[in-house]
Amino acid sequence: STSLPEYFVVPSSLADQDLKLYSYSFIGRRMPLWSWNHPNGSALVRMANIKDVLQQRRIDQRICNAITRSHPLRSDVYKSDLDKCLPNIQEIQSAHTKLKQLCVNEPFDESEEKWLSSLENTRWLEYIR
Repeated sequence: STSLPEYFVVPSSLADQDLKLYSYSFIGRRMPLWSWNHPNGSALVRMANIKDVLQQRRIDQRICNAITRSHPLRSDVYKSDLDKCLPNIQEIQSAHTKLKQLCVNEPFDESEEKWLSSLENTRWLEYIR
């Protein structure tokens, strides 16, 4: 994948040949990417959707099993579809543009109440929260 870093962490129980094979199943070949960990062993792993819905369950299960086997406490994987609960990049860019317009182009001589409601309407604060 041209959008992934040159080096990244993968579960030790996932063989290189499996990793290469599975990468073709993900949109943009964006394999699961370890992004963050906690001292208790919890980790945040991001991944793109799997293209083939017929293979999705099998590939997803194999990767989740590899992550579980690599976890110090062998904890199960908790999955969350962030597409459903987070804004996409276009929504974030739109909110940022609205925020810039509000801060640069809007005169501040209007009442603060109107300015604060305009700020809220940009949704920028909601997104960065």
